[in-house]
Amino acid sequence: MPAARVLPTPEAADLIRLVREFATEELAPRAAEAEATGTFPREVFRQLGQLGLLGLPYPESEGGGGQPYEVYLQVLEELASVWASVAVGTSVHALSCFGLATRGTDEQRQRWLPDLLGGELLGAYCLSEPHAGSDPAAMTTRAVRDGDDYVITGAKAWTTHGGEADYYKVLARTSDDRGGISCFLVPADAEGLTADPPEHKMGLMGSTTATMRFDHVRVPAERRLGDEGEGLKIALAGLDAGRLGIAACATGLAQGALDRAVAYAEEREAFGRKIIEHEGLAFVLADMEAAVQSARAITLHAARLKDQGLPYSREASIAKLVATDNAMRVTTDAVQVLGGYGYTKDFPVERYMREAKVMQIFEGTNQIQRLVISRSLRKPAGAITVQK
Repeated sequence: MPAARVLPTPEAADLIRLVREFATEELAPRAAEAEATGTFPREVFRQLGQLGLLGLPYPESEGGGGQPYEVYLQVLEELASVWASVAVGTSVHALSCFGLATRGTDEQRQRWLPDLLGGELLGAYCLSEPHAGSDPAAMTTRAVRDGDDYVITGAKAWTTHGGEADYYKVLARTSDDRGGISCFLVPADAEGLTADPPEHKMGLMGSTTATMRFDHVRVPAERRLGDEGEGLKIALAGLDAGRLGIAACATGLAQGALDRAVAYAEEREAFGRKIIEHEGLAFVLADMEAAVQSARAITLHAARLKDQGLPYSREASIAKLVATDNAMRVTTDAVQVLGGYGYTKDFPVERYMREAKVMQIFEGTNQIQRLVISRSLRKPAGAITVQK
């Protein structure tokens, strides 16, 4: 079982219990088959929207849940502990709403945000390109102004929910300056917008990933978020929050693997004793628990900085780095604990291990996180803040 949680309010504790119930009763029985068949769980996201879980970190006035980020991340953890594709999809959807919520006009937010946060519309995020993944400023997709519209041409790779989403938050170049990038909300039914066949991945099969093609897609200027040239700023600001989302997903995934490993070790016997009583294996489980708890601690520390309006970019990168590296180790160890059974599809730990790998890659590879962290160390340290 997960370690005891410290939550800021009784309401938050009730919310976590609700999510744990939903994950156990509704998600867990469906996850294995959906992952095996590569079935996208669109109805699950509608359910999450109806439960108010897709818009948790956004204001109630906009249709969100008004919850602090430290609570929202623990919701992602609960989802990821049984079905990582759903947790990652929830995080991506929240990230796709970020630009609209923070840089949209009052009219834009009133028009689109309630349906997004309520689950009627599912979002996706188009930033990476085939030759511009870790360096978004090198993107070549262009948006050319034509009267009251923009015409977008190019391709966006690795789009989570690609071909399944109802709208796409798209970053495209509007000038030749390196930073001349703007942000647009593009509806899925826009003429000229198509999805390539989904990628064949080693994990997260229930989460569709595809390249999106923009063949002279015409988008009204009213769908631009912020001013021209502000797109990269919007994208990078959102990525800090997105990295925390992935850190929480990785922590939940590791917790699920640990729970399975402990349950197996308490039942399996060898040499006349349950294998959890053998010191060699018990110490492996202890290291797994330490890894999960340390990942959770740094992730929630970064979330609390965000909730207080303090800088948290460095801490978000640390959380993403630590949590995803730890998840890879914990899930690998879970397979080892189960021995030969861990290598079969009869138990979910092999799936957890495959799912953990990509978490070291998306929302900025862990090499990029190390770059962000090391660069931040060259800047003056922030002032000490006393929490009231």
